[in-house]
Amino acid sequence: MVVKSSDTALRTTVDGLAELKGVTFGPSSWQTISQEDIDLYARVSGDYNPIHVDPEVAAAGPFGRIVAHGYLTLGRIVPLMAEVFAVTDMGSGVNYGLDRLRFPAPVPVDSRIRLLGEIADVQPIPGGQQVHVTVTFEVEGSSKPACVVQQVLRYYK
Repeated sequence: MVVKSSDTALRTTVDGLAELKGVTFGPSSWQTISQEDIDLYARVSGDYNPIHVDPEVAAAGPFGRIVAHGYLTLGRIVPLMAEVFAVTDMGSGVNYGLDRLRFPAPVPVDSRIRLLGEIADVQPIPGGQQVHVTVTFEVEGSSKPACVVQQVLRYYK
């Protein structure tokens, strides 16, 4: 069973996933990436590249200002996906991995991002379904996405 619970959210069952190849969902709400978010991510990840944490160095760099870590942007996949995609009857769900990941454009500090998705493929697996979702992170006001990734998810009954 597939249910669009709003114009942007997609809710389905494990069995309903099989019907969804090519279906799009989202966008999620906009989420601001602040300097505090960037600093916290730098502390947790140990990635102190000056383009993320030093305003003077970043201003002279390729983006002209501080930008968020690419993996910080990717790390927003869980809460933003939860807003716009859900499998309602699963016993468990597993993030199986990523097949392709690109960061075509930077996320400047204090920018807003949101997520859009498309079900690229669905394959039966023992006890459930494996789903390939093409996830795109948009940056408000940018013509290029900040991140495009094919996420592989597994849903079990």
